[in-house]
Amino acid sequence: MTASEIIKKYISFFKDKGHKEIANSSLVPENDPTTLFTSSGMQPLVPYLLGEVHPQGTRLVNVQNSFRSQDIEEIGDNRHTTFFRMLGNWSLGSYFKKEQLLWFFEFLTNELKIDPNNLCVSCFKGLPATPSLAGRAGFNNIPKDIESEEIWKELFKNKDVDPNGRISFYGVDKNWWSRSGMPDNMPVGEPGGPDSEVFYDFNDPKIHELSKFKDKKCHINCDCGRYMELGNSVFMQYQKSDNGFIELPQKNVDFGGGLERLLAAVENEQDVFKTSLYFPAIKKIESLSGKKYEDENKIAMRVIADHLKASIFIILTGINPANKEQGYVLRRLLRRSVVKYHELTQNFTPINEFKEIIKELLTIEGAVDPEKINKDRDLEAIDPVLIDELTRFGKSLNNGLKIIEKAEKITGKEAFDLYQSYGFPIEITIELMGKKHQNVNIDEFKKAFEKHKELSRTASSGMFKGGLANSGEQTVMGHTTTHLLHRALKDVLGEKVNQAGSNITNERIRFDFTYDDKLTDEDLKEIEKIVNDKIKKNLKVSFKIMPLAKAKEMGAIGLFNEKYQDEVKVYTIDTYSTEICGGPHVDFTGKLKRFRIIKQENIGHGLKRIYAKVG
Repeated sequence: MTASEIIKKYISFFKDKGHKEIANSSLVPENDPTTLFTSSGMQPLVPYLLGEVHPQGTRLVNVQNSFRSQDIEEIGDNRHTTFFRMLGNWSLGSYFKKEQLLWFFEFLTNELKIDPNNLCVSCFKGLPATPSLAGRAGFNNIPKDIESEEIWKELFKNKDVDPNGRISFYGVDKNWWSRSGMPDNMPVGEPGGPDSEVFYDFNDPKIHELSKFKDKKCHINCDCGRYMELGNSVFMQYQKSDNGFIELPQKNVDFGGGLERLLAAVENEQDVFKTSLYFPAIKKIESLSGKKYEDENKIAMRVIADHLKASIFIILTGINPANKEQGYVLRRLLRRSVVKYHELTQNFTPINEFKEIIKELLTIEGAVDPEKINKDRDLEAIDPVLIDELTRFGKSLNNGLKIIEKAEKITGKEAFDLYQSYGFPIEITIELMGKKHQNVNIDEFKKAFEKHKELSRTASSGMFKGGLANSGEQTVMGHTTTHLLHRALKDVLGEKVNQAGSNITNERIRFDFTYDDKLTDEDLKEIEKIVNDKIKKNLKVSFKIMPLAKAKEMGAIGLFNEKYQDEVKVYTIDTYSTEICGGPHVDFTGKLKRFRIIKQENIGHGLKRIYAKVG
């Protein structure tokens, strides 16, 4: 069974259960200041989990391209990948634990023909009450999930499988899910809930004995590699408040299962990189490097295959390597791939070799998603980015090598600077020091690296402090304001103006649009005046759900470079603006108070950007 066939079976299975298929959102999210990339299928659905009406209904299913930058350091084991496809299904208050666990179990055992004897599950062991919150409006006393345990027992028994020993309980570190992690890390307004996970047992105790975790007790959530998580059913029923947790207006289900891991279970292949989604690329790396995919080479080859695949999808969204945000992540992926290729071949400028590996990866991905991947077309977009970045890195490496060649010893700070500025992992610095390798202060480097990781996590958690994306008061105001701004731009500059993207935070609005000519100060003043006039008139904001064809027929504007559903939400601001948007928005423009343009920029050929404030 191929990866493409698994996707088709999954979508078909849940459509038969009354689910509507929703589009795969962009890998680089719009209007979400909390994250650089779409990291799960639920990410674009947060407003609907909080009670917003979804145009497709209360049962949804899709396949979402996802990327998790926090997994970069994990790459090298048998199961982690930075880019992956998430199979997802959701209930927005329609069904709950009984149906969800039954359906996923049926999908695994009946549709994918996975032996239930190889399956194990985990459930939430509960969250004890916090004494300091006693008697207040919220609560932290979330009970042990006995309901899910009983459902699983029945499901295993129905397959003539003894459930004893197959069901484990874990706390908030393993069986609680929110976008920002455990309950203590969740900002006010964030939804979350307990979950139940399903694992595949490759049933070979030797895997554990050979792993670096062999001195620890093996269990389904350990890291030895014997068990692989296949899917996670989150029971999204709580919301963080100032006083603990409150119940959401509806009990939701948020399921996610990695295609790569499901394929590994179907193929009974404990190493994701030896499945049909990766191994042809691994074989190409073997051929180009002259090395075999064996213990001493596995990590390097896995990193190269994973990072180049992720780079392909990031580049195809229009991102170029840079020193911040998504561009920095892309740069890190490409440069880390180069360093790992150097470990295999001593080659620091593998431009032609990487082109060959990318061709192989595009062939694999084209078979999975022929609608989105076209090898010849996509190579034209990827090649110039690859050549430019690897050429730049070659020069950077030369500078780093000069430092190492001159040094008699490398302090921990210098080793970390080589890692951060030139892309040298500590092992490469040690290798390049040759006979002087004992003069590298590894302990100091580790301290500096851990400090860097802690600071990186604090920047990451800080992205959530401004309030939940698409639902905080200021971001809701920003969403409505972009509709007025979009229409005002067309009024002043002409109908040829079209939105090219936007990003809304609590502090400001960023709006990108197409326009070839110069934008004058008079133009900006007139645009600002029009928006403020519409705010002053306190126009009514409302929406209707309708077929996409009807929305276009009535002149609704939107980002038509994105894939819309068959049914869409159309927001109108009186008779002034009609636009396709997921929402949410204010109900009257008077709530926006005041609009100010801060500055405008040219961001590329025929592209302009406006920064503004509202409120």
